[in-house]
Amino acid sequence: MSQIPVAVLGATGSVGQRFVSLLDAHPWFKVAALTGSDRSVGKPYAQACRWVLTDPMPEWAREMVIAPSSPEALEARIVFSALPSDEAKEVEPVFARAGMAVCSNASAYRREADVPLLLPEVNADHVGLVRQQRRERGWSGCILTNPNCTSTGLTVALKALQDAFGLKRAFVVSLQALSGAGYPGVPSLDIIDNVIPNIGGEEEKVEWEPRKMLGSLGAEGVALAEIRLSAHTNRVAVTDGHVVVASVELGVEVSPEEAAAAMAAYQAPPSARELPSSPRPVIRVRGEADRPQPRLDRMTGNGMTTVVGRVRPDPLLHLKFVTLSHNTIRGAAGGSIYNAELLVNEGLL
Repeated sequence: MSQIPVAVLGATGSVGQRFVSLLDAHPWFKVAALTGSDRSVGKPYAQACRWVLTDPMPEWAREMVIAPSSPEALEARIVFSALPSDEAKEVEPVFARAGMAVCSNASAYRREADVPLLLPEVNADHVGLVRQQRRERGWSGCILTNPNCTSTGLTVALKALQDAFGLKRAFVVSLQALSGAGYPGVPSLDIIDNVIPNIGGEEEKVEWEPRKMLGSLGAEGVALAEIRLSAHTNRVAVTDGHVVVASVELGVEVSPEEAAAAMAAYQAPPSARELPSSPRPVIRVRGEADRPQPRLDRMTGNGMTTVVGRVRPDPLLHLKFVTLSHNTIRGAAGGSIYNAELLVNEGLL
């Protein structure tokens, strides 16, 4: 098929840069516009952007002139939003009303009843909410969201366990990378030789978002999963890769070997298996006693695979394990691109 024109909103920030990098040579999408703040508009991207990724800035992006974040300025069918949530709340519906599909990394619309909160390997059928959203809001575009980057890998692992054994409750502790705070992010004097045991708003997201993604879609929308979660969130001095340690109570008691096998065997729904960004495999289970580790494992499956390790009995609940996912690829830009691919594949663009 001919490439679909797309735009990146907030392209100069760290997540916006990840969008630019991942969309380079994408087989389905071609970047037609990059947007930025008022002080960046009219400047070449290379001049407006302080590039912080280790991958080089794509050549096509260097001279692309930054446009304002308004539909009139863009010729795109899909817009990827890397905007801050307060700005996204105002701007994203403007694009949806203009007929564009907004694939958002922001949290502004995740809790809306008619907005899909998507991990295609978990709840691809929830993309069907787009039809309800268009009907109820009277627009021809749509808004799709991906979850908080800490919810991502955890939810993928929980989905495999839910399908195989049932799921009742989970106690989770995050060790979150610095890139999750954006750029310039956490001051060095706060994080060097330190762990910060609070990230504003994160615990509430991790305790609620998996329930929507693990819930069931019906005529009335998504019924939240009945699982209960308790979360502690922490910032640590790692560049990329969020680790979550979890203890879970399942519907039935199983051995660690059975649980590990269920996670390793888990596959995405058929509609989400063969897309350009589909994680291959969905979950990689490591058997070593000291894995996964961010520096060694975050790029598994090109950064889209959830890595699980240390699956073992839990003396209070049933099972405990460690998950790792790349927070700015699977948990941010790569997740939004995967959502857009699903939207196209389902004929909803």
